[in-house]
Amino acid sequence: MRLLLVEDEADLADTLADGLRREGYLVDVARDGAQALTAAAAADVDVIVLDRDLPVLHGDAVCRTLVAQQYAARILMLTAAGTLNDRVEGLDLGADDYLAKPFAYVELLARIRALGRRSLSPRSNAVREFAGVRLDVARRVAERDGMPIHLTLKEFGVLETLLAAEGGYVSADDLLDEVWDEPLERTRGVVKIVVHTLRRKLGAPAVIQSAAGHGYRMGTA
Repeated sequence: MRLLLVEDEADLADTLADGLRREGYLVDVARDGAQALTAAAAADVDVIVLDRDLPVLHGDAVCRTLVAQQYAARILMLTAAGTLNDRVEGLDLGADDYLAKPFAYVELLARIRALGRRSLSPRSNAVREFAGVRLDVARRVAERDGMPIHLTLKEFGVLETLLAAEGGYVSADDLLDEVWDEPLERTRGVVKIVVHTLRRKLGAPAVIQSAAGHGYRMGTA
């Protein structure tokens, strides 16, 4: 599941992003409201954790814009103001949930999980199949011919992206954008290694093809 964390307090944003990544989420970070809208437009996000008091463009304006655009992600609004009226205002803007600062990290995780289950994103709820390979995205279960396959988070993300392309080629750069959010790991060599191990785990006959200049696709010889 991909999250967009919108928080202008750098230390808090870094701490939350690191923790969420350890939980297995892909996390994009925006530091102001304008960056939030740009990041949301650039990625298929399932849940947006949105601080209400943002520079450049207020969190209320971000929320209104996303709702007006019928953006599929669920929105969890964070704010230092936790009165009943504040919560009502946030929900009336179109937020799906509301959490007052300071909050317990375990509660944040629980609310993100709940919103993820309710996400409108068709990708996040998809079951994708090809040549005996079955991927249940919501349950994070991979199988081939009914046999479970243990995949790492990166392998799962690559397989999900290739299956979503429905036979079309996906470049290494596009895979990096979809699956990797750690800057130090964003190299084409890392993609090649993950695809190699994914092919081995999926077994024969091979279902991932590659072509120089095009990238990777689901297909059989």
